[in-house]
Amino acid sequence: MAFLQSLLLLLLLRLFIMINELQQHFVSATHETVILPLKAQTLLSPGSARKPPNKLPFHHNVTLTVSLTVGSPPQSVTMVLDTGSELSWLRCKKNPNFRSIFNPLLSSSYSPIPCASLACKTRTKTLLLPVSCDPNKLCHATVSYADASSNEGNLAYETFYIGNSPRPGTIFGCMDSGFSSNSEEDSKTTGLMGLNRGSLSFISQMGLPKFSYCISGSDSSGVLLFGEASFTWLRPLNYTPLVQISDPLPYFDRVAYTVNLEGIKVSAKILALPKSVFVPDHTGAGQTMVDLGTQFTFLLGPVYTALKNEFIKQTKGILSPLDDPNFVFEGAMDLCFGVPSSGRSLPQLPAVTLMFRGAEMVVSGERLMYRVPGMVRGGKSVYCFTFGNSDLLGIEAFVIGHHHQQNLWMEFDLVNSRVGLAEVRCALASQRLGLGL
Repeated sequence: MAFLQSLLLLLLLRLFIMINELQQHFVSATHETVILPLKAQTLLSPGSARKPPNKLPFHHNVTLTVSLTVGSPPQSVTMVLDTGSELSWLRCKKNPNFRSIFNPLLSSSYSPIPCASLACKTRTKTLLLPVSCDPNKLCHATVSYADASSNEGNLAYETFYIGNSPRPGTIFGCMDSGFSSNSEEDSKTTGLMGLNRGSLSFISQMGLPKFSYCISGSDSSGVLLFGEASFTWLRPLNYTPLVQISDPLPYFDRVAYTVNLEGIKVSAKILALPKSVFVPDHTGAGQTMVDLGTQFTFLLGPVYTALKNEFIKQTKGILSPLDDPNFVFEGAMDLCFGVPSSGRSLPQLPAVTLMFRGAEMVVSGERLMYRVPGMVRGGKSVYCFTFGNSDLLGIEAFVIGHHHQQNLWMEFDLVNSRVGLAEVRCALASQRLGLGL
């Protein structure tokens, strides 16, 4: 009897060990680290009046894209990355303006969501999507943006491949109307990848605890990494906590990557501003969002004005303001300069430091200025300060765009509700990761 008990205990112990090994294998397979190359694309020609169909109206000329495969058999797609959006979507209807689409008819794993299903009724409440039943009784959704553009289509399940791992049952929008772009570059993208903290975002559905990216300062290419970034060459990250607000406020985006902006300095001088100007008010207006889908950085009026005046003061005699007070680049960037075209580089400029709780983002050198393509005034090239006035756009928020995230390793830690950053040469990091960019 004692022998049988010992044998049974031994079998149970062995079974426990096997189950534990299987669990560890499953966790490692689910949370594998996947590295994908980022690419920059110019969506609009300079001076175009139409804005691309993104969440915010100040998404400018350059967006960052990643390529992956979707469906069974896999189809190649190219998606614009946006940490300010939740629902991922693909273009699913042929259009003469778009060469790049996803064809659901060719995929055996594509499954449209019925409008009567819980996935349609409950999941879309978090997105605030107008949902209806189409003639086929499928879940029909409309995604509207601040620039008055919109996309329409069906919510569906599909298999997305992250690296070599299939992720079946991913909810996305299969959009078939609402596109009006004639941009050559825009036609090459298949859709948008929503990466905010909402339950339907791509990162949430993948169940990954964190993701990172690094954008090169030379050509805005770089690397997107899903999972843990454990590299000996990566400097320790400085973390800033995400702002958590439980009560719904009309102008506060609770699923955005909102951080505490506490001050700004130009060179060594901290702007004389009360800390209250950086704190959201009782309506939620005034939050600070880190947004990969926005090119430049936008500050609320009083903060922008203080930064603009101090930058002009510290660059007097170094930069010549543009002799056209009515020129405003992209509708919100009114501090522009004429720089001799013969010069090989910009003069040395005072750095602008964004001071977050627990971390700082230093913007220096060429990241401070953006050369307006094709614009010359009086024999001088036109450069504009890469901080804009969000008041001119009707947006009551601070938005940190990807131009100022160049040559920074940016980590979004969903488990610990924080954003980490460290300076790194992103072109070199891409080479070390085998992407050869």
